[in-house]
Amino acid sequence: MTIEYRSIEGTGASVGRARNHTVIADRPVGKASGTGIGFNGGELLALSLGGCFCNDVHYTAHELGTAVSRLQVTVTIDFDGDPLLATNATVWVQCELADGGAADELLARARERCTVANSLRAGVAVAFK
Repeated sequence: MTIEYRSIEGTGASVGRARNHTVIADRPVGKASGTGIGFNGGELLALSLGGCFCNDVHYTAHELGTAVSRLQVTVTIDFDGDPLLATNATVWVQCELADGGAADELLARARERCTVANSLRAGVAVAFK
């Protein structure tokens, strides 16, 4: 998988593209010429973790032959240090199945397969070229 970011002319922000989807990365207003028109890196990290888990809940539900009627995922990431590093991530989940059954097994399997969570836990090697 490869994505690309390109600067948005006249701003300090960048637009990221993956397939036919886009996202804007920026800093808050007043921070290093930020205009506040997009997510900062920490927010993108939290959104990545939460979004990946949501997708895995639905993938797993499909495999188990059930359906999710309601899913709410909240991600909190703590940052510390200089340079700033993510030091802890907590994912809160509320899930209801369409048949009214318990979601415990579904959520346990989704946690096991969550690509972003597993990658963060393993410590992904990053190379800048």
